Amino acid sequence: MKEQLSKQLSKHLPLNKQQIENLLEAPPSSELGDYAFPCFSLSRELKKSPVEIAQELAKKIQTDKFFEKVEQKGPYINIFLNRTEIVKQTLKKIQFQKEKYGFSNDGKNKKIVIDMSSPNIAKPFGIGHLRSTIIGNSIANICKFQGYKPIKINYLGDWGTPFGKIIAGYLEFGNPKKLSAEPIKHLYEIYVKTSKNEKFEELGREWFKKLELGDKEAVALWKKFKDFSIKDFNKIYSLLNVQFDAVLGESYYNDKMEKTIRELKSKNLLEESQGAFVVNLEKYNLGVALIKKSDGATLYATRDITAAIDRYKKYKFEKMFYEVGAEQKYHFKQLFKILELLGYKWAKNCVHIDHGLYLDKDGKKFATRKGKTIFMEDILEETKELAKQEIEKREKVSKIELEKRSLVVARAAIIYGDLKNYRSNDSVFDIQHFLSFEGNTGPYLLYSYARARSILRKSKSSRKNYQIDKIEDLEKNLIMQLAQFPEIVSQAYKNLSPNLIANYSFQLAQSFNEFYHAFPVLNSEQESFRLELVSSFSQVLKNALNLLGIQTIENM
Repeated sequence: MKEQLSKQLSKHLPLNKQQIENLLEAPPSSELGDYAFPCFSLSRELKKSPVEIAQELAKKIQTDKFFEKVEQKGPYINIFLNRTEIVKQTLKKIQFQKEKYGFSNDGKNKKIVIDMSSPNIAKPFGIGHLRSTIIGNSIANICKFQGYKPIKINYLGDWGTPFGKIIAGYLEFGNPKKLSAEPIKHLYEIYVKTSKNEKFEELGREWFKKLELGDKEAVALWKKFKDFSIKDFNKIYSLLNVQFDAVLGESYYNDKMEKTIRELKSKNLLEESQGAFVVNLEKYNLGVALIKKSDGATLYATRDITAAIDRYKKYKFEKMFYEVGAEQKYHFKQLFKILELLGYKWAKNCVHIDHGLYLDKDGKKFATRKGKTIFMEDILEETKELAKQEIEKREKVSKIELEKRSLVVARAAIIYGDLKNYRSNDSVFDIQHFLSFEGNTGPYLLYSYARARSILRKSKSSRKNYQIDKIEDLEKNLIMQLAQFPEIVSQAYKNLSPNLIANYSFQLAQSFNEFYHAFPVLNSEQESFRLELVSSFSQVLKNALNLLGIQTIENM
């Protein structure tokens, strides 16, 4: 709607559409209009006061059929849009574009690499990695809807001294039967034991060094642990309905890091410090980045530099996003600065998309429960079972249908429960609240969608050539929100903030339910028009939920 309004105003102003769109404001109250246009910025060019400009502009555009009413208030023009025109244009556009409504070609032929999820092998899939998975997947969907080609990379933590510890620990007190039955739980038990025993600090370094050098026993165990881990992770990704374009670990760069170290040396960036090699970034207030330990072992930073260079060679990306927790901010500042010092111009297009912590219902860090580690698969299955109970309270369905619906509802509950919050903020993880069919929750949105689809299934009327006799305020409000969707998607991309789409979805569903409770649709005098409105609402809500990674269902 803003785009169309800007187009209309550009006929009367010495500004282009984008400049006008940037200036348009939402009045504090709907009584003051649908949009307000300030005239301050035109004063210098037109050599008139903002009030004079507003008076003249108001007279010029009053006759435009796109506007119902135009009021000049000091240096502002308050614009009331023509309800009939809004309805016709908005509903026509939604029904024509359908699943493409809100889509933009801004990113055509451009690639965006998204490093996301990235759990550590031989450890449980952490709840923090759940945030990275959910947020990263939604941002990928939003990028795709802006015309970009997103490349989702699951960059597994599968290299480093901790894996030497696990190998040493498994050789001392590992159990092949336990490993086969519950691999991740058993490997985690081993990791906990080794962490409590100081002798495994040295043993861990020794075995990791063997692993780096290709020792057969070390490599065989490491591969076994990795295969078990990936199999376990894939169960979780399947429950979340998340796929990746590339899955590889830090180990992939094991034989490529010497080239990076030589490149750092050639640019005079590498310094020796107590037998180790570092990049000194102190003059940028970024401390010292350790690149190679005194024993010759490489580090996370070395691998990330190598990975970034490799990804640009492979994908020639427009941008590269790292969806990783906020605690890694300093690391990424160092990484991007080193890439810049190496002379890579694309380093400025690398972005750390940070996220906050999950908190338990008591507001404390959601890391352990009664001293036990949280296994993500258990949480997802528990949520699915709770969803089944909620569905069975409302309707009797077949076992197959119950399984299908409970998975969709559980997924919506968890994904929306996260994405409705701004990603950088800490988020309370409360499954019972997430699963409520009322309030600001995923199931409420699914229920609103299903309600709209139910109305359409019951209808026997044709929606073609509908007549509009009168447009009620609640109908206008709903249509105005539908018209805002493309702009909301654009803002979500620019700010890398899926919560903008999540919050929009909730407000849209609220407006629809207010309309539904206030006015009959079926058998009403304006049935055809209202059916078109209900159909358009369901399409836009479905588009929005798809961007969040939430699947819709026709019945609840």
